[in-house]
Amino acid sequence: MSSAASSTTHGSAVQRWLAPIVWLSLLLLLTLGMGHLEWLFRLLEPDLRQVIYRRADFLTLLGQHVLVVGIASLLAVALGVSAAVAVTRKFGRDFLPLVSQLASIGQTFPPVAVLALAVPALGFGTLPIIVALLLYGLLPIVRNTLAGIDSIDPQVHEAARAMGMTPWQVLRQVELPLAAPFILAGIRTSVTINIATAALGTTVGASNLGDPIISGIVNGNTAYIVQGAVLIGLLALAVDSLFERLQRRG
Repeated sequence: MSSAASSTTHGSAVQRWLAPIVWLSLLLLLTLGMGHLEWLFRLLEPDLRQVIYRRADFLTLLGQHVLVVGIASLLAVALGVSAAVAVTRKFGRDFLPLVSQLASIGQTFPPVAVLALAVPALGFGTLPIIVALLLYGLLPIVRNTLAGIDSIDPQVHEAARAMGMTPWQVLRQVELPLAAPFILAGIRTSVTINIATAALGTTVGASNLGDPIISGIVNGNTAYIVQGAVLIGLLALAVDSLFERLQRRG
């Protein structure tokens, strides 16, 4: 009986994680096996001599893409959550409008404009795109963190203080756990958007999955564009479904 229950539990666990597993598997299969699909991309560009992007290995481009988005997202989470928490404290409430406006400015400027302004100061390479993604990803994290903390019933705060909790304990053990679903939703939106936006890094010398897209645009090769776009799309779907699973689990 226990064996049957264990098997059922294992099966349901696999089913819950099925979507992330499927998207990630497709991403890795296509990344590693793109060269075997030359016959398919030849249908898009029958007149071109080369239809598979070979200037860089797709697995390397994928790794660089994930690295850039990962670094920018970690910085955005640290900065965005910290700023949102700070302005919900008594000492920081006066800065709430300023923080909200600054976070909004990050998305009012197009990433291309941020890159154009960052390159003269930071040079070509990975750093400008990290700065652009950081600014672009702050808004959903800040807004969702504020919404999550503001949604907490004041009576919960009173009960926590009545138990003798310090302000730090209230934040760490009460506010952040209760606001976690909101915060995670903001991070999910930020990361998913930045996975697509990171492709622009190719224009300033940051090699990633945007390379075949930009090369395809420059050379008029639709097959290159499709290869980069599909891989970025699969990466976004894999990450988004993973966050969805984590949100449901929470």
